Amino acid sequence: MSYAVLFTGQASQHTGMLPWLENDPQSAPVLQAMARHTGAHWRHRLQDPTERSNNAFAQCLITGTSLAAWQALRACLARGPDIVAGYSVGELAAFSAAGIFDAQTALVLAAQRAQWMDLAAAQGPAGGLLSVSGLAQAQVLAGCAALQCAISIDHDQAIYGADNLALEQAERLLAARGALCKRLEISVASHTARMQPAAIALADVLATQTWLAPHCTVVTNASGTSSRHLERLRTALAQQIATTVQWAACMDAVEERGVRCVIEIGAGHALAKLWNRRQAGSPARSLEDFKDAQGAAAWIEAQT
Repeated sequence: MSYAVLFTGQASQHTGMLPWLENDPQSAPVLQAMARHTGAHWRHRLQDPTERSNNAFAQCLITGTSLAAWQALRACLARGPDIVAGYSVGELAAFSAAGIFDAQTALVLAAQRAQWMDLAAAQGPAGGLLSVSGLAQAQVLAGCAALQCAISIDHDQAIYGADNLALEQAERLLAARGALCKRLEISVASHTARMQPAAIALADVLATQTWLAPHCTVVTNASGTSSRHLERLRTALAQQIATTVQWAACMDAVEERGVRCVIEIGAGHALAKLWNRRQAGSPARSLEDFKDAQGAAAWIEAQT
């Protein structure tokens, strides 16, 4: 059995996500820990667009629901993954799934990460993220100098961060040039230089923690490379807040592992769809394709 796990990031959350989650007993401990950060009625909060984009809520929600779902799925599988990666805040879930730290630690880090990012964002004008498809990064940045590439996804797809005025101007300009643009439900310019104070704060906390050696390979956003070296992983986890997420390179690193299939854990299908478009050698599915964890486990076992 050879498989990879990808953990989703912020802006994937939606009201009907993982409808079976609360009914799976394996998920209960993580959901209880998450409720201390999000409140027990997190599905109700998801109905409010303002709440969905709130960092303090969203980052803990993504981390908690992903790890709760992973606990349910892992209990159905004979062995763990060969390699894991997490998209943006999903990297916290990936590190936890690899055994580096537990779910409670991941949730505390998610809450601190969100707080520090909000504090960094408050030092300047309000900002956010803009998804742009159909134009190469060089074309986008040449015409919109105020943007910074937050997440590199493909040769003609990326997510850019800036203040809201710059994003509005860029959206009009790029759409007129034929690009498909979409504002994300994220209220800070994540993975840009504006987040450097948050990256420093997280690095200081991570330096004090005792981590366990990972039981599988981890791919990091900051470099797009795989590692099991704890100090490299520690550095990369802090760096990614204020640097471009190299997601295209992350997918290439996972593919180089030669896994038989890939499962996306969390809300939505974005990572699985992107994998299937780029990497034809092994199939990817989202956990949301299945009615429960048992169905996803059966699919993984059938592939491997």
